[in-house]
Amino acid sequence: MSLDSESSSPSSSRDWFFPSPSFIHSTSHSPQSPTYPRKFSTISTHPRSSPPHWKPPAHGDPKYGRLRRRVDFTRRSEKTPKQEGDGPVLAHKRDVSKAVPSEKTAAGEIGFRVFGQRVKIRWQMAFSLAILITAFGSLVHKNFSLHDQVIDLQDQISIMNIRLQACNMLDPLDTISISQESDHLSSKGLKVLALTISIALLSLPIFLFKYIDYISKLRSSYNSSEKVSLNKQLEYRVDVVLSVHPYAKPLALLVATLLLICLGGLALFGVTDDSLADCLWLSWTYVADSGNHANSEGMGPRLVSVSISFGGMLIFAMMLGLVSDAISEKLDSLRKGRSEVVEQNHTLILGWSDKLGSLLNQLAIANESLGGGTVVVMAERDKEEMELDIAKMEFDFRGTSVICRSGSPLILADLKKVSVSKARAIIVLADDGNADQSDARALRTVLSLTGVKEGLRGHIVVELSDLDNEVLVKLVGGELVETVVAHDVIGRLMIQCARQPGLAQIWEDILGFENCEFYIKRWPQLDGMQFEDVLISFPDAIPCGVKVASRGGKIILNPDDSYILQEGDEVLVIAEDDDTYAPSTLPTVNGASFMHIARPARKPQKILLCGWRRDVDDMIVVLDAFLAPGSELWMFNEVVESERDRKLDDGGLDLSRLVNIQLVHREGNAVIRRHLESLPLESFDSILILADESVEDSAIQADSRSLATLLLIRDIQAKRLPYREAMVTRGQRGSFSRGSWIGEMQQASDRSVIISEILDPRTKNLLSMSKISDYVLSNELVSMALAMVAEDRQINDVLEELFAEEGNELHIRLAELYLHEGEELSFYEMILRARQRREIVIGYRLANAERAVINPPAKNERRRWSVKDVFVVITEKE
Repeated sequence: MSLDSESSSPSSSRDWFFPSPSFIHSTSHSPQSPTYPRKFSTISTHPRSSPPHWKPPAHGDPKYGRLRRRVDFTRRSEKTPKQEGDGPVLAHKRDVSKAVPSEKTAAGEIGFRVFGQRVKIRWQMAFSLAILITAFGSLVHKNFSLHDQVIDLQDQISIMNIRLQACNMLDPLDTISISQESDHLSSKGLKVLALTISIALLSLPIFLFKYIDYISKLRSSYNSSEKVSLNKQLEYRVDVVLSVHPYAKPLALLVATLLLICLGGLALFGVTDDSLADCLWLSWTYVADSGNHANSEGMGPRLVSVSISFGGMLIFAMMLGLVSDAISEKLDSLRKGRSEVVEQNHTLILGWSDKLGSLLNQLAIANESLGGGTVVVMAERDKEEMELDIAKMEFDFRGTSVICRSGSPLILADLKKVSVSKARAIIVLADDGNADQSDARALRTVLSLTGVKEGLRGHIVVELSDLDNEVLVKLVGGELVETVVAHDVIGRLMIQCARQPGLAQIWEDILGFENCEFYIKRWPQLDGMQFEDVLISFPDAIPCGVKVASRGGKIILNPDDSYILQEGDEVLVIAEDDDTYAPSTLPTVNGASFMHIARPARKPQKILLCGWRRDVDDMIVVLDAFLAPGSELWMFNEVVESERDRKLDDGGLDLSRLVNIQLVHREGNAVIRRHLESLPLESFDSILILADESVEDSAIQADSRSLATLLLIRDIQAKRLPYREAMVTRGQRGSFSRGSWIGEMQQASDRSVIISEILDPRTKNLLSMSKISDYVLSNELVSMALAMVAEDRQINDVLEELFAEEGNELHIRLAELYLHEGEELSFYEMILRARQRREIVIGYRLANAERAVINPPAKNERRRWSVKDVFVVITEKE
């Protein structure tokens, strides 16, 4: 048979290739060709080597077209001997098949006579069928074995083809076709493998979950005491990982995205003809944009692309959820003040109270000279509420920025969040409410602050409510802590102001940063100078004391004139700001003549206390130290007298140790007129209206009660005092007429002093306009003291001495103790005259003025004074 006739038949899926003997002979004797088999297009026609269903390849098949040009075969038109021999046999078989029906008919006619012959014919048929089955089985077996051999030969041909190409023995077109065929076969296997792997990996989680569920049920059946199944334990572990590690959710989403892209790319590689890299990129496009799968063609690619797009939609939905949750959490963190404060040298305020507004105002004024500062407020309140309340405060922050954070000062993590270790001062505010609970919380806050591992750069200023707890807080905090007992400071100020009307305004000027305040600084040029000369060395400040280096930095107020400043000593002054004063050359001051005027003796006083507060026992002790012997202290409140004795005894007051005062008890309500009318209000030298303990938690209620008590007392006094004999020579004050109701109360205020404890700063304006009371603004003064101690902790020692029963204090003196009527003197000369009495003059108030002037300018200018003027001095307590 010719090669052309064979190539015209349709191609079959199974081909057999055998080399021609002539080709083998020619190649085996060629000196240049290697001795290995080649692929041929001729097939042997031997019946045992040809399967019955084989068909020659189609004509023009590219797999064999090139080889046909290189190998020449002889055409055979005649049949092979084997085929000629098979002709009679096939004809005989056809004759037999045609004769069978007639034989059966004949057999049917002869009956049992030919029974044995019929049986013999059936055994021949079975034998022939067995031979055919055996032959067919051998042919099938050989078919499969030949197929395996073909595969091996194809692999060997690929290897040999590469070698032939290296030796330039093959045509490049043959090499390309053969390499393409081998690449096609290998890529087809890879695609099947990739599709299998992707399906296996996708089905793996299902089998894993089923296995876990099976193990869990198996364990529960074997061990009935085990209450938690395996799947629940795994769910719990995953829950813990996702909740503990902040980046677990994004990492899990990233891993899921990569797995989806890889599995989708493998699946696409198995169902399409694209390369693996292109399939991975196409998988990513399906994940990123679910609409890209619309261009897919074919059932397999469409099914895979839809699956990838569906997974991409889920992943992007989870990604959007995570991003949205992260943004919401960040905004919520910023709104609630959970972010960290990165500041240095800032002032940190822990807690929230009514004093915060005044405190922020004072700190803003103190930082104005520095161009503004930073104040951080941390309290257990919502950040937005704190910022809203601070925004409502009616004062200028002067460049100072206030940062609010929500947190507890008892938690170290919250303290680190506000950079507590880098703050230059830490202020702990007392809570509104019970004094013992507030001080206990302040004590725990100090313990938390001392437990900061990084250490504290600044000092701690703690506001306490009860003087008895001061020792414990200082014991815990050590040298880092400065304490300001609010009730004790206000009580002592009220007592000083009751004895000396007008002193409240002076304390406001000294404690606040708006006017003049205390500063301590070293001036080396003053070393070796006597304190008397130091007094007149500062044209813009008034020296008040010396911080002695040789005595461990102890501050001595009002030292002797002969004290000589040593190296390391610092000077305490009253100045407008720390950068507004400096020493200058000594001015020329005329020597002051000595005034032989004796200090007036103290007279017994009659004082009324309206209301009850928890530290009233401390106030009684201070009053006993300040007042002259024979003084009376009337106590008017709603507490039963027997209960008063018990409370005073619990407070540590020993009534038998009172020397200068005598207690007089009266029971009644200070806001009921008939109860007040039972008191001799016109006979009291001073009346102290306290913020009653029952309403001190609410500043508005306490101020309303104090204001009502003040108005009722003034009205009763106005009706009882003899106005024709009253001291009205000072002239009409304000714009009210003498016959008006407020004018009568103003005249009554000339005969007695009423000190009201005011908690809300808004109540101050009402009293300032009426001018019927010398008031004490409680919260504002405490805030001023806290701010001053926060700026310089050394000032706390100065304030403690000025408020104490012993040592030096602020005092208001009449001008007649220092000069004669109409005498002309400079302020420096007044300072030198006051030094004769061991006093330091820090300011004055003229007879026709309403406010005192502290640290006056132009101290060397002479002016005419009046004996009705008063001077503010620092002097030892009488």
